Amino acid sequence: VGKPLATRLTTKNDSGNATVTVCHSRTDDLAAKTRAADVVVAAVGVPELVDGSMLAAGAVVVDVGINRVERDGESTLVGDVDYESAREVAGAITPVPGGVGPMTRAMLLVNTVRAAGLVEGVDVALEAV
Repeated sequence: VGKPLATRLTTKNDSGNATVTVCHSRTDDLAAKTRAADVVVAAVGVPELVDGSMLAAGAVVVDVGINRVERDGESTLVGDVDYESAREVAGAITPVPGGVGPMTRAMLLVNTVRAAGLVEGVDVALEAV
C-alpha cells in the first residue's frame, strides 16, 4: 500500500503533487514525523502502532491495517492505529473493521467488471465510481 500510494500522491497531476514522507515501524522518532503530517496513512502491520499522541490536531487518519489480537480472552480486529485515542485528536479517521476494507473489495469488483469488459470488447461505463 505505502509505496504505490506515495508514488500516486507525488505524481504531478490533478490527484497528486503532494509532499510525502514514507515511514516504517523502525523509523527514528516516528511520532515526530506523524505529528507533522496533515494526513497519516497507516499500513505497517503492527497493531495500534499509531496512537493519538502521535497525531496533529485535525489530522486525517486512514487506517489500512487489519490485525487480529486477543483482548480479555477474545479475538478482535484492530487497525494499525489505536482508534480510541486517535479519534480524540483526528479531524477524520477510518475505523477498523469497516473502513478501508469494504472500499478495497468494492474496487476489486469494479476492476473485475472492467477487465471482463475489455476481454469481451464491451465498453463498461462505470463513471459513478
